[in-house]
Amino acid sequence: MLAQRLAHALEHGETGAVLLTADSHDLDLRGGETLLPAAVLVPVTDRASPGLILTQRTDTLRRHAGQIAFPGGRIDATDAGPIEAALREAHEEIGLPSERVQVIGIADRYRTGTGFAVTPVIGIVPPDFPYVPSAAEVAGVFEVPLDFLLDEANHVEAAVEWQGRERHYYEITWGDRRIWGATAAMIVNLARRLRWA
Repeated sequence: MLAQRLAHALEHGETGAVLLTADSHDLDLRGGETLLPAAVLVPVTDRASPGLILTQRTDTLRRHAGQIAFPGGRIDATDAGPIEAALREAHEEIGLPSERVQVIGIADRYRTGTGFAVTPVIGIVPPDFPYVPSAAEVAGVFEVPLDFLLDEANHVEAAVEWQGRERHYYEITWGDRRIWGATAAMIVNLARRLRWA
């Protein structure tokens, strides 16, 4: 049932990312700048009340230290594409074997302000899997109820001055966790696909 609902949303939901005006999706690429391809796994737990698995990045990382994210990263030349990259990164970051993921499909690509084109790969994972975080990259792994994340009442629009421009973004607060930026935007896009499918 969960797999069918997600697959239907990816196939029949709203096409194209729906984001805020002037957020990083609308950045101009100057001087022939190209986007770096990246992929993340959006792991949905297979339980009666599903959740999403998220990571807390370590404070020692050069980029996005301490932020909440999906497991993922750059697509390497050796990866067959975004699905393989997302599965590889999930295995490296949280010890999730690719054979434990039921890949459903690809959601709306998100362009970050830092020059990445991120492809979210939706997958269903076993509930209560014993994740093993990579000490170098991941400070912790946790699950947030999917219903909470998909509820638009929890999607807060915010703005910040960045590189001389006002940038708009989403944030979602769950307990003491602040989910914002690209991760929140991908959740909002998924919520809209599921709602419109």
